[in-house]
Amino acid sequence: MTSPAPATAPARPWALLAELTHACPLHCPYCSNPLELTRRSRELTTEHWADLMRQAGEFGVVHTHLSGGEPLLRPDLEQIVTAAEAAGIYTQLVTSGTGLDEARLTELAGAGLRSVQLSVQHADPRTSDRIAGRTSFAAKERAAALVRDMGLPLGLNVVLHRENLDAIDAIVELGLAWGVDRIELANTQFYGWGLLNRAALLPTRDQLSRARDAVERWRERFSPGPGPGDRAGQPGRPDLVWVVPDYFDGVAKPCMGGWGAVSLTVTPDGTVLPCPAAASLPDLDPPNIRDHPLAWIWDHSRAFTRYRGTDWMADPCRSCSRRDEDFGGCRCQAYALTGDAARTDPACGLSPDHGIVRALADDSVAGTQTPPFVYRSPGALMPARSSGP
Repeated sequence: MTSPAPATAPARPWALLAELTHACPLHCPYCSNPLELTRRSRELTTEHWADLMRQAGEFGVVHTHLSGGEPLLRPDLEQIVTAAEAAGIYTQLVTSGTGLDEARLTELAGAGLRSVQLSVQHADPRTSDRIAGRTSFAAKERAAALVRDMGLPLGLNVVLHRENLDAIDAIVELGLAWGVDRIELANTQFYGWGLLNRAALLPTRDQLSRARDAVERWRERFSPGPGPGDRAGQPGRPDLVWVVPDYFDGVAKPCMGGWGAVSLTVTPDGTVLPCPAAASLPDLDPPNIRDHPLAWIWDHSRAFTRYRGTDWMADPCRSCSRRDEDFGGCRCQAYALTGDAARTDPACGLSPDHGIVRALADDSVAGTQTPPFVYRSPGALMPARSSGP
């Protein structure tokens, strides 16, 4: 068992993002994986992941997203699920659906898999395939039916951007047709491949306004009725989540509930990070689970203590009344936009650098020609097609 933490230790994390592999059959241009993808030969072994799940369970983690890349490409996925289940950790498979058949899903459910989150790029099959960079919509539709028939909770995740924001109604209707329990409409976060493709993905203000209106209409439709037990999340009334965009509202979002506060990410090669994008930050010296126990990493490593709490802040964050609410915003976004991870997130209207994001948002104009996508692919950073407005 992990030794008891000292009285001054930070609260224990409850969530783990397990990026099992960077390999993926899709090539989505908004992917938040780093541009330098981890090779299969450098991935953690089955034994590494099993030991990590044991440590995480002992440390207080109760929920893990099994993600990637495409986690179904790990032939030992069932063994990893078994290890998480034995550690008392709820497992959710985050998948593109490609490669999921009845036999594999049966094995995963038997190993203890609790739920599935399925990604879709658009409600229109051809457009979804085009954004994904390969034919995949039909496989997603089959996967949704399999999960529903298996009786596992099913969530739909759609990353929103310039090419699908005007399809909110069709996307929600798709989720209803597929019988999902939850629909997450996640505006693109500009990290990794998403940052590389920002000019092609960034929507217009009008698009976002129309999309927000559509979400509110659906939320009103899904709102609880007068009948007993009548609530969102029941059949025909899925939970509808809107992940707000970064560049348009002038409000910084709290980074992962606070840096090193509630969650940790483990990358395919075993690097442990406070958030999926933190590998981009300089001088963080992120530790590896092969070299250090999880408890030490969380409590003592520079990667987790550098921006934890509020003592690291300079003004305007240090004297801001919201510093314990938004924690200065996203460190990775601050670095991507200003070159200094310790600056106030430029997404915040109080940031001296807010003009950067305001200019980006204002430059995104309907009808203008956007640059071509650079599809996510190992070692390939050349445009693959022309993207219309």
